Amino acid sequence: MQQIKNLLTIKEASQWASDFLKRGISESNISYLLQYGKVKKYNGENTVLVNVDELKKYYESYRGWREINYKKRLGSDLNWALSFDHLREKDTTKHVHRLHPYKGKFIPQLVQYFIDNHTDDFKNDVYFKTGDIILDPFSGSGTTLVQAHEMGMHSIGIDISHFNCMITETKLFDYDFTSLENEIEKIRQAIAGYETDSNIAIFENELLASMSVFNKKYFPSPEYKYKIQKKQINEEKYSTEKDKEFLNTYNELVKKYGIELNHFSAQNFLDKWYIKNTKKEIDFAFEQIKKIKDIKNKKILAVILSRTIRSCRATTHYDLATLKEPQVTTYYCWKHKKICKPLFSIKTWFDRYAIDTLYRLKTFAKLKTNSHYTVIPADSRTVDIFNEIEKRNINFYKILAKQKIKGIFTSPPYVGQIDYHEQHAYAYDLFGFERRDKLEIGPLYKGQGAEARASYVEGIAKVLLNCRKFLTDNFDVFLVANDKYNLYPDIVEQAGMKIVNQFKRPVLNRTERDKSPYSEIIFHLKNGK
Repeated sequence: MQQIKNLLTIKEASQWASDFLKRGISESNISYLLQYGKVKKYNGENTVLVNVDELKKYYESYRGWREINYKKRLGSDLNWALSFDHLREKDTTKHVHRLHPYKGKFIPQLVQYFIDNHTDDFKNDVYFKTGDIILDPFSGSGTTLVQAHEMGMHSIGIDISHFNCMITETKLFDYDFTSLENEIEKIRQAIAGYETDSNIAIFENELLASMSVFNKKYFPSPEYKYKIQKKQINEEKYSTEKDKEFLNTYNELVKKYGIELNHFSAQNFLDKWYIKNTKKEIDFAFEQIKKIKDIKNKKILAVILSRTIRSCRATTHYDLATLKEPQVTTYYCWKHKKICKPLFSIKTWFDRYAIDTLYRLKTFAKLKTNSHYTVIPADSRTVDIFNEIEKRNINFYKILAKQKIKGIFTSPPYVGQIDYHEQHAYAYDLFGFERRDKLEIGPLYKGQGAEARASYVEGIAKVLLNCRKFLTDNFDVFLVANDKYNLYPDIVEQAGMKIVNQFKRPVLNRTERDKSPYSEIIFHLKNGK
């Protein structure tokens, strides 16, 4: 047997790991391990090298660990095929699925697994076929509708949030890309040329230079991350000490250049959560977007701006999903393992997201079909779906009246976990959409007590009761839920349906700092009569 040489280039390590794991491991995967200190970096004459023994030890310690650990913690009934652990992040966020962040959405492969009309090695049942109509009464950012459209199925999405509906629409619109590219370029140029404080650029350049020197000295990458992995450094104690040390430099620069931060006591979201210069740029950009005449172009540019301002909030990188307090100073970043800073301008991020959005829309355009879709901003407990479709798309209505809706694929809100309007408070504040927080089912602010759970059961059951009026008799309903309170048997009974199967899947690749094993159930429902 040929002896494996001890040190490999990143390319060689990629090939070795692919052979060892019997699945594709890219060079970027190896670079990730080096960047985050999972394995040690060795310097060759002109290249970076990896110790194959360390790489093997890492993969052996990890290989199969998640499945064994998850089943030990959550039960042997986990359906590991539904973990999709073989997929990369770029697969689970493909094309328009990453057009805008949305907390609580499921990955597109989960939808595809159940509505795809082709069998595979893991399942033999076919629930939907090309030309069927699929409903998502909690459509959120539109994952179900996008996947249905890609697979030639008609779809209907309903959501109480106007902003969520706009995100979904912009994913599905047919664009004149020449026109859209021109509009994007005009807005980019306008933002690039807009300046409210001549000191901002000088201040940021000096701040970044100081941070770079400091981070290279005290948080060298990947050596620092490697030492954390090996527990050679007490990260909390060390980072707190260095955080305070650099804060003196930051405060001196703020004073030197007279930088205005924000209104700490402001009730308005945009005034509270944005550095003043950033807030002014946001207002300017929105004024330019409002001048656009083409409604599709106007909406997608509004979504680009929304995605931009979400990233530019004055918060830490590791708390983007759940805001705590405005962060208007430098800080030790638990995500990046170094000193980071708040953002003082939207320019770079708007550019980045404008380019990315255009690429994603064009990619999806090549996959789209001629199937119909409709997005309805309404309460799924009471909406007359037939009436709404007839008003919006008469050709779709004719199909709907003839064959009705074949089934549902949706993820209802989890009781007491997310305030769906509040997660996009910045967009509601800027765009002036009507907030309907009181119509949310199971919002975070109501908690998870007995009263909240009873209200949740009633709300979800009413949605299913209303929607079943528009379904075929032989419908298939799939609900993705975290049912830790065992509420769904009661919900299903109240809705006149029955649970015919359920699939317990592990949820991987969570973004929260708490990455404890976690599962959810996909309930398969049929007509209870």
